[in-house]
This record gives sequence, C-alpha cells and structure tokens, in this order.
Amino acid sequence: MNPLLIGGIIGAILFLLLGMGLPVAFALGLTALISVALFLTASELGYFSTLVFDSLNSFSLLAIPLFILMGSIFGQSKASKDLLEVANAWVGRLRGGLAMSSVVACSVFAALTGSSPATSAAIGRIAIPEMLRRGYPGGVAAGAIAAGGTLGILIPPSVTLILYGITTEQSIGQLFLGGVGPGVMVTVLFALWIFVAVTLHRRKQARQPAATVQVTSGNSGTSGTPSTTTGSAGPPSTEVPTTVSTAVSAALEISDHTWRQRFAMLIKVLPFVALMSSILVALYAGITTPSEAAGLGALIAIVLVAVLYRSITVRKLLDAALETTRTSTMILMIVAFSAVLGQVMSFLGVPQQLAQAVGAMDVNRWVIFLAINLVFLTLGFFIPPVAIILITMPVLFPIITQLGFDPIWFGVVMTLNMEMGLITPPVGLNLYVVQGIAPEIPLREILRGTLPYVGVLAFGIVLLIFVPGVVTWLPNQMFGG
Repeated sequence: MNPLLIGGIIGAILFLLLGMGLPVAFALGLTALISVALFLTASELGYFSTLVFDSLNSFSLLAIPLFILMGSIFGQSKASKDLLEVANAWVGRLRGGLAMSSVVACSVFAALTGSSPATSAAIGRIAIPEMLRRGYPGGVAAGAIAAGGTLGILIPPSVTLILYGITTEQSIGQLFLGGVGPGVMVTVLFALWIFVAVTLHRRKQARQPAATVQVTSGNSGTSGTPSTTTGSAGPPSTEVPTTVSTAVSAALEISDHTWRQRFAMLIKVLPFVALMSSILVALYAGITTPSEAAGLGALIAIVLVAVLYRSITVRKLLDAALETTRTSTMILMIVAFSAVLGQVMSFLGVPQQLAQAVGAMDVNRWVIFLAINLVFLTLGFFIPPVAIILITMPVLFPIITQLGFDPIWFGVVMTLNMEMGLITPPVGLNLYVVQGIAPEIPLREILRGTLPYVGVLAFGIVLLIFVPGVVTWLPNQMFGG
C-alpha cells in the first residue's frame, strides 16, 4: 500500500479517536497500536513497550518537570501581584494602561512558568477584577489576559520550544534565544491593540446619549469623578465592580508615579531578574545543560520565595509538587505515545514519501509554508501545542529542512501559530481559564475581546517572514551562526 495512503488512514484514525473525546495521550497510544496491528507484523507489536521506554529515556526531558516546578513555586507567592504593580507604575498612565500592564506582567511571569494557562490564571486573578472595577469592558479585560497568557509558550524557558528542540534535534539554547525578540515584539503588538481597542470603545461611548453613560471612579480613587481620556482607567462602563484585595487595589490605584517612584519599584522585579539571569548565564556559558539549568532555577525559586516573600510552607511545597506532577505526567505521556506513533510512521515510510512528494512539486516554497501553517492553525483548534509538535514534526520537519527554512526560525514561527490555538474555540484553553477566574464575564464577550489577538499574532508571523532577524539575530550573535 502507498505510504501516503497509509499516513492518511492513520491520521483519520487519530482524529476519530480525538473526536470521540479520548484524552490526547491515549488517542495517540491507541492509534499507534492500531497502526502496528494493521500495517506491521505481530512480532513488531512486542517492540511497543520498548519504544515507550526509549522515548522517555532522555535526560533532556528532565527540563520539563523542573521548569514547571520552578513556575509552580513562584505561583504560590505574591510574585504576580508585584509584577502587575511595577508594570502599572511604568505604563499605567497610558490609555488602556492597566490592560497593557497586565500583558507586560504576563510576559515576565511567562518567563518564569513557561505555561500559558498558569500565566493567565496568576495575573488574571488580580488584574481582571481591578480592570472591571475601573470600568474596562469585560472583553478588553479578558482578552488582554487570555492573549497575554499565550506568551508562556514563546518566551523562554518554554516547554513548547524544549519539545520542539528535542523532537527535531535542534539546540534548545538557540531556540530560547530565538524566542526573546519575538516575545518582546508580540508584547508590544498586544499593547498597541489594547490602545486601539480602548480608543474605539471610548468613541463608541461618546456617541451614546449622556444619560446612558454611568460615571465610574477615576485614577485618583475619588468616588464620582468622571473617567477622562487620559490615565490608565478604561472607558466608562456599567460593569459592576468586583472584589479585589485592598492591598492590590491601593497599589494599582496610584498610577501617577514619579520617576523616582518608578525606579524604586523596580526592586520588586529583582528576584525575577536574578532567577532568569542565573539560568541564562549557566546555560549559555556552557556550565550546565538545559535540564541542569532547570534544576538550578527550581532551587533558586525555592530560596527566593522562602527568603524574600516568606511565603513558603510545607503545604505550598506539596501543592507545587502535586501541580508539577499532574502537568508533567500529562506532557510526558503525550511525548511517549506520540514518539511511538512517529516511529511507526517512519517504519512505514510515511515521512520520507511525503518529503519526496513535496520536493518533486513545482511550487514556490512559501506556498508550502502557508499550507503547513494552515495545518498548524487547524490542529490548534482541537489539540494542545505539545501534541501538535510531537505529532507533526516527525512528518513535516524533513520537508522544512528540504525547503531551506531555518529550523530555529521555523520553530519560533510555529510557536506563534500555536499561540492562536490557545485563544480560539473550541479547545482554546486560555479562554476557559479566564472564564473560570472571571465567571461574571460571558464567554461570548471573552471571545469577542480575544479574537482580535489572533489577527495580531498572524501579523506577527508576517513580520517574522519579512524580518527573520528578529528571531535569528540573537542566536547568531551568541552561537556564531
């Protein structure tokens, strides 16, 4: 039977099992078993357990649970509150400033956790109630958090980039550096969209009859003062104020900081700078491997939370360990069974035949690039980024290299694509995280506020196509590419 036809049958089996609601890891494992039974011999079925073990027998994979542990430990502290306060002090005076502050805080917190849902939950629990209290529309507040959380799979250390590096045998250090420039770029693009969204909403409110516009408190906290077009407060709204801790509310209320106050508040981000600097120096100086750097980061995180935040307890350590175990187990099961499925397809010659077929096509390589990105976007509607990488890379990576695309650049572009899947239904995980922490905002309004960021991410991919140096410059400078 033709290998491409076999590949189509295997893909159909996988999507049928996923459509039945089977967890991704089990759908992958069952598809691999069915594929062996259908297309290979009975004797080769005995290699299944060996392939599962071999797929996990990699020291590099240890980086995943250790980076997750590092983020979980910081999630047990008041780190997210400090980040939001500092970001608000610096950009809070801009129109839509608190929403921009939330995105900036998400970008920094993402660097600690590498997890999009964790980032959305940690920052959103504080920022969304405060944005609603200040009169931001629910869609703007929810959209900023849901989209800001997607930075968790782009800004290093990213679990997504780690798995891409392991699967394609690319340097994880170079991938981390390649994600820095695009991470900053996407953060700025998100902030620009927030400015546009808030401006459009203000104009819409201005066109309404004065009697329908309810006055909300402004930046100064004085009750009854109308919101103006300056400052960090959002447009007037009829949103009912929601509960937020007095300490956080008071800290965020002061948006008219002096330059001296702004620089003084930077001391709150020193723990993050110290942590990330330690990891990056150890990694790029060749002192440690990525897994050892992750272990160093987890240890430093425990020390910082215990000494500076004084919020470490046995209970919190157990909670962090439990969260790490759950998340890591899910990811590693997907890693194991997708690796087995990829090996089975390799035995059957599917990736090789597909690469040859694409190479023989008289089509511009950018047409194929567009088709591959459409495949990623479609898959992102239904399955998480980790599974997408592990399912597709054994098949598509030979095509990418054959077409002459830079593997580091492509990995980052692919990650931006998969960020869209985190904020698009029906499986957009960040959407449901935000709905869980802000149930007063209807899901329809969350979707309306979040979907424009899909366009922003698509624009970001276009920028990286025309200016690939945003990805490649830093790795080339550090590694002499």
